[in-house]
Amino acid sequence: MPIAQSRRRFLANVAFAGAAGLGGAGVVGLGNGRKSLAAEPPPETTKLRLLEQPVTCFAPQWAARELLYDEGFTDVQYMTWGRDTRAFWAEKNLLSGVVDISVSFLPTALIEIDAGAPLVWLAGAHIGCIELLGGERVRSTRDLKGKTVLITSFRDYVHSFVSMFVAYVGLDPKKDINWLIVPKINFSEVGQQLANGSIDVFMAGPPWASMLRERKIGHMLVNSTTDKPWSQYFCCMIASTKEFVRRNPVATKRAVRALVKAIDLCASDPERVARLLVERNVPQFYDWHYEYILQGLKEIPYGQWREFDPEDSVRFYALWMRDVGMIQKHPQEIIDEHSDWRFLNELKRELKG
Repeated sequence: MPIAQSRRRFLANVAFAGAAGLGGAGVVGLGNGRKSLAAEPPPETTKLRLLEQPVTCFAPQWAARELLYDEGFTDVQYMTWGRDTRAFWAEKNLLSGVVDISVSFLPTALIEIDAGAPLVWLAGAHIGCIELLGGERVRSTRDLKGKTVLITSFRDYVHSFVSMFVAYVGLDPKKDINWLIVPKINFSEVGQQLANGSIDVFMAGPPWASMLRERKIGHMLVNSTTDKPWSQYFCCMIASTKEFVRRNPVATKRAVRALVKAIDLCASDPERVARLLVERNVPQFYDWHYEYILQGLKEIPYGQWREFDPEDSVRFYALWMRDVGMIQKHPQEIIDEHSDWRFLNELKRELKG
């Protein structure tokens, strides 16, 4: 066996053994009468493409790499934004066929689905990852009336989330907010803009939120990880396209299984996952450090894919986004046509934690 392949198999076994302690990785359900992985049909395709995105929320995808090899995928590819893809967010890359399955930002996916995109949700990934930071002129979300919010475009993820945040406290996002559109945001300058009052609020996720906090720039207005009602629903989900799932049901289940095991790994051993990301040089687009990655992994509520109902999350965000005029479709129509929980329900039975 070639040295590289031997090393890969060794790493896979280590990852596999580590995840096994989380509730059923490796041979599923030994001693409980459930089928082993070897007894399942092989995946319809042994090639799987995921998005390598420089955001801590996507850590499970990187942590799942060796677990995917154990699931029978012999060619696991990570498509890099800026090199292999033209779009930053997962939804565009799923729809263009660049990636096969991915962690997906629920509000962004809702906008695509409302426009007719054949996306399908398969499982929840994690609760909360967004922080809304205010400058000196803003002490609460209600103070955003008449203030300036930086976005890349209308209906982007910041526009969507901030619209919901301000609507929740009784403001009208269409009338009460000054939306400043900057197509290409320079993240290295945002902190200074917030500090000098050029902008009044900035929405950030890990690792940027940790960096701004450390530099004492801005103060917390909303934290979707801890503040209700946002902290009670998945903001990120595992998604694919209807066509990929239709053609590859076994591969889909195996991929979802690897991803939920990786989600558990992020919860149980964030230090190990943070080291993995640093060693793989994943954070190649921004000035990340191990401490920022680790802090984000510890703060994001991973490992709750069994406990929370992803359908409730879709309904919650669809209702709010419909209320603020971001989408038109009825939430139940979206759920009926764009969710497939059969793999998740099977995995909940197999991987009892």
